[in-house]
Amino acid sequence: MESKLTILTIDFEASCLPRHGLSYPIEVGIAGGGKAQSWLIRPHDDWAGWHWSAEAEALHGLKLETVNRDGLPVETVLAELVAAVAGHRMVADSVIDQYWLETLADAAGRATPFMIDHVSLLLDEHRAGERRIMEAVVLADARYPARHRAASDALWLSCLLDHIAGKPVVERPALAGLS
Repeated sequence: MESKLTILTIDFEASCLPRHGLSYPIEVGIAGGGKAQSWLIRPHDDWAGWHWSAEAEALHGLKLETVNRDGLPVETVLAELVAAVAGHRMVADSVIDQYWLETLADAAGRATPFMIDHVSLLLDEHRAGERRIMEAVVLADARYPARHRAASDALWLSCLLDHIAGKPVVERPALAGLS
């Protein structure tokens, strides 16, 4: 049964993948309706000694110095994220995003504020077959070729899901923020 909540997509970038060690979130992005918002996350003291991998840095292009300098405190990011997504159903293309949300909330001293559904649930709800999914992937790839930053990855997934749901796909993406 499809949820009546408006869907927003969410994506995290991280210090490394969990298979490479203790991993923490460094950026979170959300998207819906062709608009996106993202936050850089300053590493929390609780994550001292956790891992930072050159492989992850090469993918997302964020340096540890950048997130230390420009990132916001975990409490600020979590509060702004929770406010921005209130009343929405959250969807990601990786189950690891839930882990990074939990890691962010733990560092902020808060309970995990919401659950993130995996995209496969929505594909099942829309009875999307392989051909329809591949068409949506081609469209999303064409609209959002830059990947591995939280906002652009959330926009990519939002575009894919809009196509699957039969919604119009926004022609010109916006990275300014959600309204």
